Amino acid sequence: MTVRDVVFPPGRQALYERNRYSPAIRSNGLLFVSGQVGSREDGSPEPELKAQVRRAFDNLNAILHEAGCTFDDVIDVTVFMVDPQVRFEEIWGVVQEFWGQAPYPTVTAVGVTWLYGYDFEIKVIAKLPERAAA
Repeated sequence: MTVRDVVFPPGRQALYERNRYSPAIRSNGLLFVSGQVGSREDGSPEPELKAQVRRAFDNLNAILHEAGCTFDDVIDVTVFMVDPQVRFEEIWGVVQEFWGQAPYPTVTAVGVTWLYGYDFEIKVIAKLPERAAA
């Protein structure tokens, strides 16, 4: 059986343990990050949409940092949005604050009807730097 090499961001272990999933797994030089939402430390959603998107990126960046990565190491992104016809432009304006310079990662955007009380979620795969891949 493979032992999962789990990456936990500081201060959020209880949230992941309560919900029974790993925030990220290192495997074969890659980092697979679970979908990150705009949750506060206690797990409640950030109420305002732009703040929720920013917090989702903050939560994502905390995991990337703990694994020795930055968003520049991200190679694939999947985003989920509730009601994208109404919210896409507002969300995508915030996303660009974190996206960095070209070349950009691949991206898949999915419209959904429910995200457990959230309006935005981001899931990524990143290439681990050589020093962090061991």
